[in-house]
Amino acid sequence: MASVPKPSSEAARQAFYQRMDRDNLAPLWEVLHALVPPQPHSPCKPGYWNYQAIRPYIMESGLAITAREAVRRVLILENPGMRGQSCITRSLYCGLQLILPGEIAPSHRHTQSALRFIVEGSGAYTAVNGERTVMHPGDFIITPAWTWHDHGNPEGGEPVVWMDGLDIPILALFDAQFAENYPEETQPVTACEGTSRARYGSNLAPLDPVAPFGKTSPIFSYPYGRSREALAALAKNGDPDPCHGWKMQFTNPLSGGPAMPTIGAFIQLLPQGFRSMPYRSTDATIYSVAEGAGNARIGDETFSFGPKDTFVAPSWLPLQLDAMEECVLFSYSDRSAQQALGLWRERRG
Repeated sequence: MASVPKPSSEAARQAFYQRMDRDNLAPLWEVLHALVPPQPHSPCKPGYWNYQAIRPYIMESGLAITAREAVRRVLILENPGMRGQSCITRSLYCGLQLILPGEIAPSHRHTQSALRFIVEGSGAYTAVNGERTVMHPGDFIITPAWTWHDHGNPEGGEPVVWMDGLDIPILALFDAQFAENYPEETQPVTACEGTSRARYGSNLAPLDPVAPFGKTSPIFSYPYGRSREALAALAKNGDPDPCHGWKMQFTNPLSGGPAMPTIGAFIQLLPQGFRSMPYRSTDATIYSVAEGAGNARIGDETFSFGPKDTFVAPSWLPLQLDAMEECVLFSYSDRSAQQALGLWRERRG
């Protein structure tokens, strides 16, 4: 009868680990519970940035370096639990970009997808593959992956600040990061402003349409006025969702899916006095306050927010929103990527 093996002593076990280590091997059982935890556990922490407090740094950056020198003059919003990693969540980057009157942020392209949410100022433009769109506060603008893009602000205008959201950490995970500079500072304008919206943005599409940006929406500018009008119409025709108020997702009109394949973008209206039910989901979410004031309770921390402020809710930490006055919140997360991979989960209450 075969004998039952006896467990090794701790010293023998450690010696075994050291021998296998020389051949680049490691025992799964020593790290299994950290790799497969009972629920999401992230170094990402709740974070909050008061716009009025950080605005002086944004404006001072305009004195420290030009847009041409910097290529993109941006202050990164680093998650307090992941300082030095240039990210606001494990999968997403966030920054606030400044462009002053008379400046141009030179044209380039990269495999990372980017979104812009305009925070302050009007009159600057973003150009994407030959078409320009003028920026206004609250506009949601997309730079699809590997499209030429530059930003400019005409002389005599005002400083313009917008939030940049990119999937940089996702591309880094796959080692799929590429970038290229355009040979000139700006790309040639080859289409009138509003061409993409006229072609795809009125519940109409060309016969046999070709998706110009792959899985990304062919509409790269979603004006705030239209988004706000849709939210107001919803508020007149139904009760708010107990977790979200009235919340909508920006979509790709050709597919009906999310506007971007890796990043989900959303806008929601909270009526004055609204207190949401606790809500958690696996997508860590970044919020920018377009209108109003209130409180965000994230896990055990509570932040009071006002217009132009930013806050982040990590994966699976409960979020509860209180609206002291009517609020409009823009948000983005990696929900699109998670849903495409069948990973996304949520819990209400």
